[in-house]
Amino acid sequence: MIYYIFLAIYFIGSWVGLSLLFKKAGKPTWAAFVPFYREVVIAELVARPKWWVLWLLVPIVNVFVFFGLYFDLIKSFGKRRFWETVATALVPFIVLPMWGNDPAVRYLGPSNTEEFKKKYPYKKSAVREWTDAIIFATVAASLIRSFLIEPYVIPTGSMERSLLVGDFLFVSKLNYGPRIPMTPLAFPFAHHTMPITGGKAYSELIKIPYKRLPGFQEIKRNDVVVFNYPMDADAPYNRPVDKRENYIKRCVGMPGDVLTMKETKLFVNGEEGYESKNLQPSFIVVTEQPYGLDPERLKEKRYELASSDPSRGVYVLLITREEAEELRQWNNVKEVIEQIYSADDNSAEIQAFPFYEDGTIWNYDNFGPFTVPKKGWSVKLDSKTLPLYRRAISIYEGNTLEERNDGVYINGKLADSYTFKMDYYWMMGDNRHNSLDSRGWGFVPEDHIVGKAVMTFMSYDEDGSFLTKIRWNKLFRGIN
Repeated sequence: MIYYIFLAIYFIGSWVGLSLLFKKAGKPTWAAFVPFYREVVIAELVARPKWWVLWLLVPIVNVFVFFGLYFDLIKSFGKRRFWETVATALVPFIVLPMWGNDPAVRYLGPSNTEEFKKKYPYKKSAVREWTDAIIFATVAASLIRSFLIEPYVIPTGSMERSLLVGDFLFVSKLNYGPRIPMTPLAFPFAHHTMPITGGKAYSELIKIPYKRLPGFQEIKRNDVVVFNYPMDADAPYNRPVDKRENYIKRCVGMPGDVLTMKETKLFVNGEEGYESKNLQPSFIVVTEQPYGLDPERLKEKRYELASSDPSRGVYVLLITREEAEELRQWNNVKEVIEQIYSADDNSAEIQAFPFYEDGTIWNYDNFGPFTVPKKGWSVKLDSKTLPLYRRAISIYEGNTLEERNDGVYINGKLADSYTFKMDYYWMMGDNRHNSLDSRGWGFVPEDHIVGKAVMTFMSYDEDGSFLTKIRWNKLFRGIN
């Protein structure tokens, strides 16, 4: 409610101020309240082409055209100092009515003409020139990162072999629709932590409700998606949604899907789910003694070593099934066995969401069936469903949930079911036995979705010389 009240004050105050300035310039005051025609009038007052108004329909470009017209307008009224420009951008509902009511402020003529510039010369200082340039570059880059495309780097091996550590990606915000920044007051180019000094790089003084602009497509099953890590909602971070850590995984479960995992095989709605030659399970490798596996050869082949016991000649490697077949041909390899966690294995390190306390065992290779929540879908609340959906109901959708002797209470009212307000997704890494994903923390709400990974524009390996560190075959490759 406070947000909408502020918006009303911001726009109505700005339009009232514009109407007063229009009156001084000999234009009808009502024009200030008519979208697009208002900007046509401004273009005429500042001697810009009227067809520029069409640029207001083009995302990102419209921001620069909009503010360009308004900055030209205040110049036409003699307002060219730095603080006046900044105030026009940030608090127009204050300064425009103030100037409109000031008898000393008058319309001097179209500011974008040579005649005006000769009659009212104004030279910016070197500091002002640099300041304007820096502000423009910062605003432009911030808008591009927020609404168009943003670079990311892969920090961990959770998506091996599909995406490698050191891959630099372009993540499109346009595909699924740009998300309006929910915490807009932030240090430029810092996500949630200040560079060098540390500490929060954002302020929660202004919070904007979740809203996503129209995109080119809906999320599709098996897309590679960047999203905010849902568990950052908890202590010690308690971060706002858009300031939570960025994760990248494959979306294997869509809203409304029924998922099951049986001995490493994923089933979606009863059919086998995502399988690829790039999927990387773990394999137990038994070698002849005393040779073992050569660490340098493993590094050269990019075979990920999870654990080893050289004294017994036993190794656990995270590799693809195709690589496992190749490994079986090595002279000193006796046996290669795919490691599959049994359905009754409740080891702490492989237990899976929702971590049932009633004896039900779900682990990384065996879980389900369950339904991924969908907007408008109602679930009956009982001992099996409540652990699955409690977090979505209380944390992500902002309800109070209590379990009492006589049942479940949501927002203080007895409830035997719940209807979801958002869509949710199930994310998993292609490196199936070395990925912190939905099996560890559950569903990803739609308001956490950042964008779609579309291209690897650079790939850099820490090993090797400068030229060999660059993975030339991965440059400017699309992401499957």
